[in-house]
Amino acid sequence: MTVDEKTLATPAQTEDEFKNDPTATLQGVKAKDVTKAAKKLLKESAERGGGSIQMQDVVKIYPGSTVHALDDFNLDIKPGEMVVLLGGSGCGKSTALRSLAGLEDIQGGRIMVGGQDVTGVPVNKREMAMVFQAYSLFPHMTALENVAFGLEVRGVGKEERRRIAMEQLELVGLKDQAKKYTQQMSGGQQQRVALARALAIKPRVLLLDEPLSALDAKVRVQLRDEIRRIQLNTGTTTVFVTHDQEEALAVADRIGVMNHGRIEQIAAPQDLYQRPATEYVATFIGLTNRLPGASNGEEAVVFGQRLPLLPNSATGDSVAVLVRPENLTLALPSQHDSNIGEHARVEVIHFLGSLVRVDTVITSGEFQRWNKGEQLKVTVQLPANELPAGLATGDEVVVTPRAVAALAC
Repeated sequence: MTVDEKTLATPAQTEDEFKNDPTATLQGVKAKDVTKAAKKLLKESAERGGGSIQMQDVVKIYPGSTVHALDDFNLDIKPGEMVVLLGGSGCGKSTALRSLAGLEDIQGGRIMVGGQDVTGVPVNKREMAMVFQAYSLFPHMTALENVAFGLEVRGVGKEERRRIAMEQLELVGLKDQAKKYTQQMSGGQQQRVALARALAIKPRVLLLDEPLSALDAKVRVQLRDEIRRIQLNTGTTTVFVTHDQEEALAVADRIGVMNHGRIEQIAAPQDLYQRPATEYVATFIGLTNRLPGASNGEEAVVFGQRLPLLPNSATGDSVAVLVRPENLTLALPSQHDSNIGEHARVEVIHFLGSLVRVDTVITSGEFQRWNKGEQLKVTVQLPANELPAGLATGDEVVVTPRAVAALAC
């Protein structure tokens, strides 16, 4: 009998015997080979982002306050994923990030990273790196020295840390700026150095706290795209906090929209935009119109048009239906041959390159009464080539909803 035949013919040992004997076989596979494969897998996993993140029922109350900055906060992130926490000032997004980092003590709940409970673990033991809005670079050090600093603290040898630091500067496109002092660099370059410094220590988790807020608009767009490219390239699990919805939509695998210390909805950007679960999410992400309608919970009638409704929609004879500007059409009365739609007056036309946004006012007094005495204003967005020729401010138009799913509230 050959060795392979003997191996296959030998009854599989128990798992305990298998673990303790590197020459043992389990279902014909040698333990030492499994151990090698497991180590390789764990090493690759660590290099590609470490592990998952779970924040479970986290409570944070600042001293002297009775308000919950985080109120039974829950967040679950997969390894290698970029999740953006989005919300207005005071919603708790930065508190969530700082709690995850260990910079804030929490009063309840658990924080898990890679399956390990790190709730009481000090900041420097969590294998995380954080990039702040303020770059927090050392002005007396060059870009190279700044990037290498974390490695020096961890006892990495001089040549090795120089090699790693140069690799990270190359990753962020600043290899040729290595010998410059940070005050000689632009804001965008300084933030790139801060990002390289964070990545140099190969963190399990990268935390970004409004890292682009201090930059001008053009640099912000360039750097946000660069951050996403680098994150995809390194596979580092990343949590990005911002109040800028365009920024969030552009870079995230998923976005968690926060309100009063909780996540109202977390989903992929397209799902979040097209299928908001709450009125807050629908109005916070992108533009939306509140239009009067009647709802049975499954569909609504708005301006005579039947619209399918999203889950959790309200029912009633007088509800507000949230309709995106691009889900409305606009036509001149002479070109409109349907009973569906409402007459409106053009107030402002915004040319946005390939798109046009038209602000209108519905002329029917019926809807003014529904809108608590205020004129009902409706914004329509359409491709520039679909704008009626010669349309001008003050012209009369007909606004009609498309039969696209909306939320009634």
